[in-house]
Amino acid sequence: MKDNKDFRKKALEYNKKGKISISLRRKIDNKDDLSLAYTPGVSEACKEIVKDSEAAYEYTSKWNSVAILTDGSAVLGLGDLGPLASIPVMEGKAALFKRFSGIDAWPVALDNVRTGGRHGKTDIEKFVEIAIAIAPQYGGINIEDVAGPACFEIEERLKKELDIPVFHDDQHGTAIVVLAALKNYLLITGKKIESIKIVIIGAGAAGLSIANLLKQSGTRHILVCDSKGVIHTGRDDINTWKQRVAAETDARTPIDAFANADVFIGVSMPGTVTKEMIRSMNSNPAVFPMANPVPEILPEEVRECRDDAIIATGRSDYPNQVNNVLVFPFIFRGALDSRAGDINNEMKLAAADAIAELARQEVPKQVLESYGLDKLEFGQDYIIPKPFDPRLLAKVSSAIAKAAIDSGIAGKKIDIEEYEKQLTL
Repeated sequence: MKDNKDFRKKALEYNKKGKISISLRRKIDNKDDLSLAYTPGVSEACKEIVKDSEAAYEYTSKWNSVAILTDGSAVLGLGDLGPLASIPVMEGKAALFKRFSGIDAWPVALDNVRTGGRHGKTDIEKFVEIAIAIAPQYGGINIEDVAGPACFEIEERLKKELDIPVFHDDQHGTAIVVLAALKNYLLITGKKIESIKIVIIGAGAAGLSIANLLKQSGTRHILVCDSKGVIHTGRDDINTWKQRVAAETDARTPIDAFANADVFIGVSMPGTVTKEMIRSMNSNPAVFPMANPVPEILPEEVRECRDDAIIATGRSDYPNQVNNVLVFPFIFRGALDSRAGDINNEMKLAAADAIAELARQEVPKQVLESYGLDKLEFGQDYIIPKPFDPRLLAKVSSAIAKAAIDSGIAGKKIDIEEYEKQLTL
């Protein structure tokens, strides 16, 4: 991650005037086009929707649209920036939706949903009320950069209230990629998911979601640490969401937790992990320090004390980047195309399986060229696919659509084999 003046200049120039715009799906070149695009022709589409609400997917952009909702209370690693300053990030998210899956996503930065002013506590009721009010326009909602614990309740409420997919990417996108990386770590080392000990540093949205998804995948030994130490069943200072991951253990500090651990997952702050902690882990450990832009411990430091570690970070300048862009464009593509009413656990697990499987396949020349590589093979330095791998769209999206259909929440049945072929670039 560059932080020099030249990079700052390039970044500001790249973001100037924004990164997204509206493009037309139909031409408007003459009076006939105008009469079809607006009055009187548009009334015919309106009348069809009155007769059958499902017709909105046929005669509007709802079939391919996602709202990116935020109050700017937890933006990247920058913290509470408020809604206005969050817009460049939301536009970036929208740009990635379009680039990787063709979905038209739009930033919806919400003001007046905080108690005590623009930088106050998230007002859950107001946030939910506004989200429900705008939902008819969109085929799905992506909650973005909302601080915990409000983000948990907002997602749960919207999932109950709405019949369109709702997804909090900060939670689930990260968790899905971590699970994909973990599956391949287990394959390489021969360890079993039910036997390994996992330590998670960071008990925010991502950390808690990772713990929950790993539990659903068969992990039995997880210790999650927040700023006060290990989250254990004896603590009386933890909220409902932390109680769900509380462990019965004698470990009280991160140092205690690291002893004989197989996997470390970091979603916290720089410098929270030491070489001594890494040395205390079991053989062939997975070390995933994912704080951005500076991880909990640098890969170079890990290598100085462990040459048997498999390392993944959140950065693009190291191997094995844990990046949400491997998930959110494709999970929404599959959900929208299957008309799923939700994004459930079956779909999340299917996404992790598809991502993990793709890393085991031969890497196309196109991917090697885009990253300036001569060779890339499944192994220690390649356990998750590169974001610019064009196969992600077809493989992950079709796995999502299939999981939606198989789990009974799809509103539209599609031929998965044909669908995958259509998405193959």
